[in-house]
Amino acid sequence: MIYLDNNATTKPAPEVFDAMRAALDASFGNPSSANSLGIEARKMVDEARLSVAGLIGAASASEIVFTSCGTESDNWAILGALEATGKNHVITTTVEHDAIRKLCQKLGKQGVRISWVEVDEEGSLDLDALRSELCDDTAIVSTMLANNETGILFPINEIGEIVKAGSNALFHVDGVNAVGKIPVDLKKSSVDLLSLSAHKFHGPKGIGVLYVRDGVEIAPMFTGGSQERGLRPGTEAVHQIAGIGAAAEFVRDLTPMQTVEALRDRLETEILQNIPNAYVTGTADPAKRLPNTSNICFENTNGEMILHRLNELEIYVSTGSACNAHGHTASAVLQAMNVPYSRTMGAIRFSLGRFNQVSDVERVVEVLPTIVDELRSISNP
Repeated sequence: MIYLDNNATTKPAPEVFDAMRAALDASFGNPSSANSLGIEARKMVDEARLSVAGLIGAASASEIVFTSCGTESDNWAILGALEATGKNHVITTTVEHDAIRKLCQKLGKQGVRISWVEVDEEGSLDLDALRSELCDDTAIVSTMLANNETGILFPINEIGEIVKAGSNALFHVDGVNAVGKIPVDLKKSSVDLLSLSAHKFHGPKGIGVLYVRDGVEIAPMFTGGSQERGLRPGTEAVHQIAGIGAAAEFVRDLTPMQTVEALRDRLETEILQNIPNAYVTGTADPAKRLPNTSNICFENTNGEMILHRLNELEIYVSTGSACNAHGHTASAVLQAMNVPYSRTMGAIRFSLGRFNQVSDVERVVEVLPTIVDELRSISNP
């Protein structure tokens, strides 16, 4: 098996299994209970909170609020900001994940004013347009750190400076596909809220985080007890939290991502050299992309058919966001970047991870040219 779909999810690290097993076995108590089992469970939650805070450079562990996933964190950031501020304007971008994009579309139909900031063909955000949209009624600006389909990075430090200079709005960053792959240091940023999800960095599914900078007011998503500072009531899923804590420690050393980047670059270079009319989506500048991601369009070819041919060989890739895998439509992200339809429908996302090897790249480069050539001969006899 060759797994190149790490932006969809990652294989849990062995340390994650161990931490979760301990939480489900010897330390199964309720962390809100005052007995010894409860105290031990609370200790596991507190340790995990410290680990996540260290991973993203939070000033305090108290800024880490556990959620069920990245989607919940994204939704909560926007809905909580609107309620807390009483304002009625949201600024986001045209290339956001569905957790933001579809929520904003829904809010727009409900009377919230949504400003959509566009990107150019390389995926770079129009910062002047962002600046011009800011106003007194802006409750929140929400942008990605890294695009899940293309790997393109947004300059969040610069964006944060623009937001704070031009408004009193909160600044939310969707960091789901960036954390654990590139350095994140929130102490040195103007980010108020940041979303992340454990299963994107070798942790379990079903556990995420919303970073809430100390002093930032945001309305709770739920009503209930005092867990998570009363911001996210409900008995904590200790085994999941232990898992995200172990995953945070596992990926804290980013040195292995240098190897991942070298593998990605080799895969990309050899594909472009050996397959005619193949194009990297967006910028080719590695400094402006995640080190593990390459979105390549094979012109006049069906991406889903490429995916299925690779799947038959136990090579697992994606045509875009895993959340849209059954939509059978052109990627909204690629459309927003004005990628021609002839390329968009042949897009494949290769997202490598810490467990990939040189042999994985060699195998893909060995079989892919023949697959693309055969499919093109069928569609263009």
